Amino acid sequence: MAEGLFRKAIADRSDFTTSSAGVAAYGGSSMSPETEFILKNKDSQFDGFKSQPVTPELIDQASHIFAMTEGHLNALEGHFPDQTDKFFLIREFAGKSNNGATDVPDPIGMGQAAYEEVAQLLEAAIPAIIAYIDANKKTDTADQPDQP
Repeated sequence: MAEGLFRKAIADRSDFTTSSAGVAAYGGSSMSPETEFILKNKDSQFDGFKSQPVTPELIDQASHIFAMTEGHLNALEGHFPDQTDKFFLIREFAGKSNNGATDVPDPIGMGQAAYEEVAQLLEAAIPAIIAYIDANKKTDTADQPDQP
């Protein structure tokens, strides 16, 4: 869901690419029917999605990685300790929940309303994530000498 919503948000941007992977994902699974329903209703569907596990190659290629939960973040940090500067929690950009939770809730098995709640949280975070990446790019570019 996060990848689909992010793809919609950056549809007019050629300077962004996105993909998703899971720290405990099996490769090749389709998205859930609930996620597909949400993405279709938000005109952010994409065909051919298949899950994939996190790999060293994906981590190397990414400039930023946004984890859904602290557990996912800890797993990434444990497996890729030299790249922790790339890792962030989505909730850092959407704010904590009313109960102070820092994780995006896992909607699997919780019904369509839970998926809608996650979509709202992601849609709240995505503009701040894009702004953060843009600000980071400008900082990175400003620190480098001009190229002829």
